[in-house]
Amino acid sequence: MTFYVENETEVAFPFDVEELVEKIALQVLDTEGCEYEAQVNVLLTDNEGIHEYNKEYRSIDRETDVLSFPNVDFETEGVFDIDEDMEADYFDPDTGELILGDIIISVDKVKEQAESYGHSLKREFSFLVAHSMLHLCGYDHMEPGEAAVMEAKQEEALRALGITRED
Repeated sequence: MTFYVENETEVAFPFDVEELVEKIALQVLDTEGCEYEAQVNVLLTDNEGIHEYNKEYRSIDRETDVLSFPNVDFETEGVFDIDEDMEADYFDPDTGELILGDIIISVDKVKEQAESYGHSLKREFSFLVAHSMLHLCGYDHMEPGEAAVMEAKQEEALRALGITRED
């Protein structure tokens, strides 16, 4: 598995960001039954940076906490049946890894939301990674039923790693 993490800010967290991203991503992929080695890119930016990405790629002119850009078009969320015709688009030719996509996280929002929700930076950061990984696995939360499924899966992944709201 390959997880590329880039921090374009000066912010340092009191935990190993790369290690935490990998643990959470692997937990989500394991829970989802992904049998492929995967590749995920994570960019840490600030509110201004994520505002620009949101405006440019989603035509939404405001900041947000996390953006997910899935590379795989899932017919059914969490079902990793990759059509042979799409393999060239979905797999890295050098490593053979499934390129799941990109995650962009606002470090400013991590801090704001951790304080607002009364839990640690690690818990908030972990939640955003788990949430985004589920988007990269084809899940969405546009409808109440979809949101409930995602929320349950996020909590399941974090609980399995011992990352709770009390953290």
